[in-house]
Amino acid sequence: MTLELIGAGFGRTGTWSTFAALNRLGFPSYHMQEVIINKANKGHLDFWRKVANSQPGSQHDWNRVFANYRATVDNPGCCVWRELMAAYPEAKVLLTLHPRGAEAWYDSTIDTIYFTENVWQFKVLEWLTPFGRKFGDMSRKLVWGRTLKGVMDDRDKAVARYNAYISEVKAAVPPEKLLVFKASDGWAPLCDFLGVALPNEPFPNLNDRASIKKIISGMIMGSYAMLAGVALAIAFAIGGLWWWLG
Repeated sequence: MTLELIGAGFGRTGTWSTFAALNRLGFPSYHMQEVIINKANKGHLDFWRKVANSQPGSQHDWNRVFANYRATVDNPGCCVWRELMAAYPEAKVLLTLHPRGAEAWYDSTIDTIYFTENVWQFKVLEWLTPFGRKFGDMSRKLVWGRTLKGVMDDRDKAVARYNAYISEVKAAVPPEKLLVFKASDGWAPLCDFLGVALPNEPFPNLNDRASIKKIISGMIMGSYAMLAGVALAIAFAIGGLWWWLG
């Protein structure tokens, strides 16, 4: 299996619904959830952390993560769409856009996947767990740094970056190999672009915000449990010290 479709659209641009649609069309797809949830992909986070700490434009053994996939959408694949175009020259490019525009994308991103930067409980996980350190480092450098240019704390700059990025992709990809797509467009343009039949069912409309919120909630509860454990250990240590000194 080889990569045939490169998703260049940012996370929070309908990528979860598009991910489900592509899988339904027979294009097994890669998505951030494949990195952090799919237990069969052990080692993928280490791979993407290495990508994040390499120079932009660097080539890697992409088949290590994409061997079982025909498409990729969402982060982290969208962060290296140029590199993937060079590695898979026959692949087409899918640029997903938020159906309600740049400002709606920004609000959605800040409310969900930006938790690695704006939720203090995740910083606890970074401090206390290998997963937290790896995921935080990868997302900070590859997603928020390299791709979003470190502008997410400034709404106007982030919206401008979103719009500039669309222009960059359109300028770099031959028109016949590019589909600019919103999940609200439905099956027709995607199926036509891929040369497959239209399914006789509604286009997926997944409530990914609720799913992401559930993941974040689990991480927050985990951080509280870890803090409680650390506090208990410190209390025992202090108590033991006072007993020894007494």
